[in-house]
Amino acid sequence: MKKRLQQLKNQKGLTLVELLAVIVILGIIAAIAVPAIGGIIDNAREDAHESNAESLYNAARLAVTSENLTDGETFSGVGSDDHFDLVEEGYLDSNMIDPESDNDEYETAQVEYTPSDEGDSMSQYTITLDGEDYYISGTISDIRSGDAETTSAD
Repeated sequence: MKKRLQQLKNQKGLTLVELLAVIVILGIIAAIAVPAIGGIIDNAREDAHESNAESLYNAARLAVTSENLTDGETFSGVGSDDHFDLVEEGYLDSNMIDPESDNDEYETAQVEYTPSDEGDSMSQYTITLDGEDYYISGTISDIRSGDAETTSAD
């Protein structure tokens, strides 16, 4: 019996203070990590909007070149009876999906093309993406540089 008691006394384990210290450290790590992950998700959504704007811009430029358009035109990336539909005409694979929503399309995804007498490199393409909680409008260079008009429901 004495031997058994001696073995119990020699056993090592975590004290309550040590256990609380570990829990506090894990809490601090979680408090730092959660906001950082939220920022990463927000950045990914903004990158997805920019990528959608790039796709819309490239599809519109391809349509202008392929269709040999010389007059101004408005191109739609979400289906439209009023504008040149880039999806219906085969310049986009599918309607533009708003990354802020649950796989819903943008309310408006369009490119306004304004030709220039100096050739396509001087022509202006103004992109507008209007979604559930996000709006961006501007030229592709403004969108790339972060100078485009944007609003979001953050």
